[in-house]
Amino acid sequence: MLGSFAKLERILPSHQPTFTTTLSSSTYRPNTPNNPLYLSLRLCDMETTNVLLASSGANVPRVETGKNPTLICVPVMAESVEKMVVDIYKAKASGADLVEIRLDSLTGFSPRGDIEALIRECPLPTLFTYRFGSIQSLSRIIEFLLYCIGSKMGSLSVNYLYDNTKLGRWSYDGDENERLDVLRLAMDLGADYIDVELQVAREFNNSIYGKKPEKCKVIVSSHNYQMTPSVEDLGNLVAKIQATGADIVKIATTALDITDVARIFQITVHSQVPIIGLVMGERGLISRILCAKFGGFLTFGTLESGIVSAPGQPTINDLLNLYNFRQLGPDTKVFGIIGKPVSHSKSPILYNEAFKSVGFNGVYVHLLVDDVAKFLQTYSSCDFAGFSCTIPHKEAAVKCSDEVDPVAKSIGAVNCIIRRESDGKLFGYNTDYVGAISAIEDGLRAKHNLSSSGSSPLAGKLFVVIGAGGAGKALAYGAKEKGARVVIANRTYDRARELADTIGADALSLADLGNFHPEDDMILANTTSIGMQPKIDETPVSKHALRYYSLVFDAVYTPKITRLLREAEESGATIVSGLEMFIGQAYEQFERFTGLPGMMNHPRNYFGKPCQSTDKVRLVKILYMQQIMFSFVIQIISTLLGVFLL
Repeated sequence: MLGSFAKLERILPSHQPTFTTTLSSSTYRPNTPNNPLYLSLRLCDMETTNVLLASSGANVPRVETGKNPTLICVPVMAESVEKMVVDIYKAKASGADLVEIRLDSLTGFSPRGDIEALIRECPLPTLFTYRFGSIQSLSRIIEFLLYCIGSKMGSLSVNYLYDNTKLGRWSYDGDENERLDVLRLAMDLGADYIDVELQVAREFNNSIYGKKPEKCKVIVSSHNYQMTPSVEDLGNLVAKIQATGADIVKIATTALDITDVARIFQITVHSQVPIIGLVMGERGLISRILCAKFGGFLTFGTLESGIVSAPGQPTINDLLNLYNFRQLGPDTKVFGIIGKPVSHSKSPILYNEAFKSVGFNGVYVHLLVDDVAKFLQTYSSCDFAGFSCTIPHKEAAVKCSDEVDPVAKSIGAVNCIIRRESDGKLFGYNTDYVGAISAIEDGLRAKHNLSSSGSSPLAGKLFVVIGAGGAGKALAYGAKEKGARVVIANRTYDRARELADTIGADALSLADLGNFHPEDDMILANTTSIGMQPKIDETPVSKHALRYYSLVFDAVYTPKITRLLREAEESGATIVSGLEMFIGQAYEQFERFTGLPGMMNHPRNYFGKPCQSTDKVRLVKILYMQQIMFSFVIQIISTLLGVFLL
């Protein structure tokens, strides 16, 4: 039957397998025969055989530190032993369970002396890796950097060192026998784990037969930098790795689509031997986080953002403090932000902190989704319980929902999807208009010192909405409901006209907005991505036109103050940041995600508890620091490109 599945996969590429999970935390044990957590794949209405992997009987000790036994390993890459030791202690202080020592990053490497020193000085278990096959072609390096940029920099994928004068070493480029001798030496000197590539694993394991120290475990790894194979091929690959005598199986593939990760979860959860299953790239990020839910042996977390040993690695700080990695378990509900791009979103910061503060067993992740229907069909388990939708999927999400809230249906856009646990049906809602309109009303009331008990300050105002997408529809609908006179401005006039006719508004082309000033004291709301990082110098309307507006709102919140808002403030307008909308709309979503009270009287209440001014300042500071870090990553890759292209 697996062969039939592989054939169908080729014949019907548009029909992706459905990813379904069933779990019970009371009896769950990862990688054991009695594991009730299972995943099944079905293609359309046709059954396929689940992949079941035979146990090799390897007995690998784990240190259980929370709800899951999945370890966090910090890769250590430095050009000297001294620098490695410094990073090793940083890893320990950061909460790592073990460190991966990349011997191929050392310059002037003296095997016995350096390895002895590293093992002697290391306060954590050690995993030694010594990669082969140096990448010397400049074209390959440029291609790799362009791939990093193309992935929207969710995690800067640079796995080499840079010393201002030459390209750092990506891997060992010498005699293969000498390389394997180094790994055998590390094993003899007390390494806890050795990583050996599948290509040479059988030869290596045969050479150490009867000589391997009991405490040392051999990880046999396979890396696929082009794609993620089918479930059948992955199952065969695991069997092939096991046949080499591996203690631990490691498979790293590349995500061309986020649904590729489901196949790695399928293999991981069925494995009866310790397995590391990771998917590289931004689309594969969830494999590095949710492996704790599905029984992976370990994941990798870096000390610094951008200094990674494989594309898409999160930092250990994010794993522990953003995603609450230690507390993830088989019963953890998965939520996330669906978008493209999506790495800029601050939603995981807000929701994960809120989940933690109320003791809710959930995790909220970035989901870089190309096809929202395909994504929802693949991750159809009730474990994947709810999603926020952002650009460009808000309109498509309406069609993907089994039922749509009347307001969202009127708007024609969904920014919140809830999966009902009883039957798995999807319910679509729109909370954008609540957050945005409330923030704009607050801005007008503060500007004119108006009471919040009266009618809406938007009543009778001329309200110009830039954009006719999901967020544009939400704001246009909300403003109309508040009694404003609405005008839709869009790059494509026909789309503006279509939305205007739907809600009873006027329309014009965005190109004509600069000369549009029928009256003073208008309201302007940008709902497009114009001005969002990294294109922060862009603005949807010229500065000279902003003098006709009394208030300007920008849905973009990265950066917090966009060029549009900066120039509007310089022109005398009151400005409202997209951060206000972001926080405001999140309260209703939080309630729907958790079933807990989130918003009491106003979005100033922080998910069920009174939000003091200091809480809001703290939240804004956190978001601002994240923004600074993203800018720093941009500067790093710009510098690297400048050097490599010389």
